[in-house]
Amino acid sequence: MRFYMLDRITEWNVGQSAKGIKNVSMSEDFFTDHFPRYPIMPGVLVIEAMAQLSGVLLQATVKRDYDRNVKAILTMLEKVKFRNAARPGDSLLLDSKIISVNDDSGRIISTATVDEKLIAEAEMMFVWFALEDAQLLEEEQRLLQFWLQDIQ
Repeated sequence: MRFYMLDRITEWNVGQSAKGIKNVSMSEDFFTDHFPRYPIMPGVLVIEAMAQLSGVLLQATVKRDYDRNVKAILTMLEKVKFRNAARPGDSLLLDSKIISVNDDSGRIISTATVDEKLIAEAEMMFVWFALEDAQLLEEEQRLLQFWLQDIQ
């Protein structure tokens, strides 16, 4: 992946929910054009941050419940609403809750807030792609351990 929209996982309940943080920095490339003199984080990247947290939660759940190594692929967004903007210096607090998981897909409801103000909310559906590459599995595990280091 070229960029990560998740800096840290702060709560981790496999099979149920996760919380995380994306620190929004002025040095991020997208602020050059979005928008000059009034930088705001693009809504699609707020959704990407929510999806990255949701995806790793679902992957861990599938591993635990079905003993399968999968990559969660976002396939559908529903009830997406943007309420406010995220700006440089903000800490985007991400919250994902599992609605359902089965052997081929999962549904999540996720929100992003800044200082208790709702920035975005969405229901997301993911499907599983079998992850059989040992090197990629190792990298995914290393990254997850990095994100979880403060709560383990």
